[in-house]
Amino acid sequence: MQPESQTDFRELCRRNGLAVTHQRAIIYQSLMSAPGHPSPEEVYDVVRKQIPSISLATVYKTLHTFVESGVLRELSLHHGSIRVDATTEPHHHLVCTKCKAVFDLDEDALKPPKLLGKIPKGFRVDRMSVEIHGVCQKCSKPVSNH
Repeated sequence: MQPESQTDFRELCRRNGLAVTHQRAIIYQSLMSAPGHPSPEEVYDVVRKQIPSISLATVYKTLHTFVESGVLRELSLHHGSIRVDATTEPHHHLVCTKCKAVFDLDEDALKPPKLLGKIPKGFRVDRMSVEIHGVCQKCSKPVSNH
């Protein structure tokens, strides 16, 4: 981890009331260097190269801790596995229905969503995000029969 990244991570943990540990730093570094929105299994595959003794359960617990503290955002669970997002500023997502890849979409790329229907009594909306499902460029390329 580069010194400025370490400093940023320490500050992020301090702001969110988390202790800085070596494992947390390595897991966070792997998230920040991974393209897209990695699954815990993808994070684990990267992290165990640096910490061979780490367990998948530890990666899951750490990601859960990051989400609970506000260091990361959790994406919806219906993609098969928890997905996390290091971008905590409001934004939306494009989801490929074939490969399940998730891409960020700036909040200002859409008009602000409005709740038109009645929501359950006592439900407090904290944030809104939109998922747009389709097929990514990689999956939409025709397969060559040559």
